[in-house]
Amino acid sequence: MFSGVAGLINRGQKLKGTVVLMHKNAIDINALTSVQSVSGIVGGAVGVVGGIFGTSVDLLTSFAGRSVALKLISATSSDASGKGKVGKQTFLEGLINSLPTLRDGQSAFDIHFEWDSDMGIPGAFYIENFMQLEFYLVSLTLEDVPNQGTIHFECNSWVYNAKMYNSTRIFFANKTYLPSQTPAPLVAYREEELKTLRGNGTGERKEHERIYDYDVYNDLGDPDSNDRLARPVLGGSTLPYPRRGRTGRKPTRKDPKSESRSDTVYLPRDESFGHLKSSDFLVYILKSAAQNVIPQLQSALRLQFNNPEFTSFDDVRGLYDGGIKLPTDVLSKLSPIPLFTELFRTDGEQVLKFPPPKVIQVNQSGWMTDEEFAREMIAGVNPHIIKRLEEFPPKSKLDSQLYGDNTSTITREHLEPNLGGFTVEQAIGNNRLFILDHHDTLIPYLRRINATDTKAYATRTILFLQDNGTLKPLAIELSKPHPQGDNFGPVSDVYLPAEQGVDASIWLLAKAYVIVNDSCYHQLVSHWLNTHAVVEPFVIATNRHLSVVHPIHKLLLPHYRDTMNINALARNVLVNAEGIIESTFLWGRYALEMSAVVYKDWVFPEQALPADLVKRGVAVEDSSSPHGLRLLIEDYPYAADGLEIWSCIKSWVQEYVFFYYKSDAAIAQDTELQAFWKELVEVGHGDKKNEPWWVKMQTREELIESCTTLIWTASALHAAVNFGQYPYGGYILNRPTLSRQFMPELGSPEYDELSKSPQKVFLKTITGKNDALKDLTIIEVLSRHASDEFYLGQRDGAEFWTSDPEPIAAFKRFGTRLAEIEQKLIQRNNDETLRNRYGPVKMPYTLLYPSSEEGLTCRGIPNSISI
Repeated sequence: MFSGVAGLINRGQKLKGTVVLMHKNAIDINALTSVQSVSGIVGGAVGVVGGIFGTSVDLLTSFAGRSVALKLISATSSDASGKGKVGKQTFLEGLINSLPTLRDGQSAFDIHFEWDSDMGIPGAFYIENFMQLEFYLVSLTLEDVPNQGTIHFECNSWVYNAKMYNSTRIFFANKTYLPSQTPAPLVAYREEELKTLRGNGTGERKEHERIYDYDVYNDLGDPDSNDRLARPVLGGSTLPYPRRGRTGRKPTRKDPKSESRSDTVYLPRDESFGHLKSSDFLVYILKSAAQNVIPQLQSALRLQFNNPEFTSFDDVRGLYDGGIKLPTDVLSKLSPIPLFTELFRTDGEQVLKFPPPKVIQVNQSGWMTDEEFAREMIAGVNPHIIKRLEEFPPKSKLDSQLYGDNTSTITREHLEPNLGGFTVEQAIGNNRLFILDHHDTLIPYLRRINATDTKAYATRTILFLQDNGTLKPLAIELSKPHPQGDNFGPVSDVYLPAEQGVDASIWLLAKAYVIVNDSCYHQLVSHWLNTHAVVEPFVIATNRHLSVVHPIHKLLLPHYRDTMNINALARNVLVNAEGIIESTFLWGRYALEMSAVVYKDWVFPEQALPADLVKRGVAVEDSSSPHGLRLLIEDYPYAADGLEIWSCIKSWVQEYVFFYYKSDAAIAQDTELQAFWKELVEVGHGDKKNEPWWVKMQTREELIESCTTLIWTASALHAAVNFGQYPYGGYILNRPTLSRQFMPELGSPEYDELSKSPQKVFLKTITGKNDALKDLTIIEVLSRHASDEFYLGQRDGAEFWTSDPEPIAAFKRFGTRLAEIEQKLIQRNNDETLRNRYGPVKMPYTLLYPSSEEGLTCRGIPNSISI
């Protein structure tokens, strides 16, 4: 709080300041998708950044003169209306040639403010840009302010020409206030800025705007282009969904409920890329891959190959070993963006060559084993779906009037020969049986999916926890629709493990059908819905109702970085009608619709890791165990490592919340926090607003648990399900995304072929060559870290985000604890008795190591869902 300032600043005194900014890209970031625009760009992402933002003295000097004006606003002295006094307009001065703290692409300018003693202490400032070109304002630092020393304003925002704004841009000092503690002269400014960010809910949004508002998912389809591209609206209907950012585009002609599409999607300006971030390039590489590279590759392969199928497992491994030789000049037609120059290593030849995925780097056939199949359910890319089996036989929650009897057909006779002397009841009672259940999600859509070129089953997999701590698959049930109708119940077959002959080939196929379902569920639910989509309403509600000086805004902001942008891009090229996901994953055109059905069962408090583990029955509460939970699968890498990270996050959040809120009453009295939570529940996740499980946000513990859950979801959970995509799924045999024919039946020609050419039949069943190349190209990008990524325990402007020393010290302790946890996880991976940490493929579980280098590392927890 500012106090005791009268007479401390002499009349007529000038306050010296330094303004740091970056000018607009020399190349529009969208041009990265154009081959011509980037033909000269070589080297790594940092090199690209340097090329784009190379300093031009002529351009930078244009900021001086009378191009950019600032006015300080007092936090302690009010005018007649009660608002903080506004100082005289002043302009940027000379360019500072050297400033040690400047980053690449940043430039610093001197500025001097006239500031008399009766103006008090500055707490905010106005800024106006009179140039046609926008710039990125990094910060303002005032030096030698009497009785205050340095006052820092962390800005990180795009500033457009002043005429584009309805109100003058304002920025606040890095002070942190609850609403009730805001200095009176700043109260109106705080409220006005939030009102600006909320907008009026009408009209099509423009690039320069900073308005946060909600809309349903009504922009996935493109019915005006073709009827087959029509898609149902998700949200506000029988298909519930989290809300996305509103763009206000016009409705389509054929469907007034759907929004028309365009190549660019409005985002609040500071949510979009374009300022010295190599993640900009990763994301636009993704766009380029979808719109340019993949079509070029498919065209080239059609010219070269009469048979679009892989012919053997060696043929698949050739993608990484020898590569695929392409026709002359094909590579020269592809965008020479840095990633692709690495991906398409030529060695003087026109060769498409992918980096070898980790899952085959040590043992090329370990993926085929039952142990690895089961291990990846607890240490792979989708490790939080497996459940403890609590009833036998497994039952369904589907409406029996519509879908008949969906009780599992797996029997005791199928299981007990491999239960080590246990009966099924004894194994259940001893917490030894587990299930990977992909049945109920698929059954309602299976008939429609199978009417396309894909052929799928609903699956259930039963596993046994062995004495050595590993899981052993006992039986797989494959179910497909009854030929006489869904109400007759499915037709199901049960397959058992086999090691030799055609039965072993049948068993390998059965596992593949399970993994195809798991791959789809992972991509559409675990990865997209449960991280990307559910977090976006939090981003919107935070910016609409929590001021930038609010402590919870400051706490959560690092965990929102880039999320709205990558989500908007995903709606344009990944999850849209006939986008990458629909075209290369089993669920096809029903992919997002099926994720909406799953969202019906989404419960926010159960996204907390401890609650999730208990709900799935893989852990029980135990006060004597670390973190208060005892894992029933002791060697469960995702759960064991995750609990370390979860507890560390919660400890940091608790310290932070208790510093700013001295009592539960302060939570209830926080008007901004209450407005944020009310709108998040009633609008952002409005289809679930009447659920009884939403906390009332009346206590510090409720705030701590909610913030911890959100941070966990945006950071560690997303890391666990994202950065292993290429290391595990880059080998399409290990994690296929499609099944294209049914299981061969005894006596059929397909069965005979299976007995003679098992690899060929397996490859004809799973994802084909063209779709595999699409998958590999996309997930290779998605699995990469940017060079300037901020990881958990780090933040941009770490020393400036608040002026309160106690939270800064607590944040440093958070980072130190995370580094200690990483060493602990490394030691776990060195423990050879923990077999699930490496498995037959000799691949350690590193996905929850907090830190990482840039690139394809299979480790590292970024703060946010940035890709």
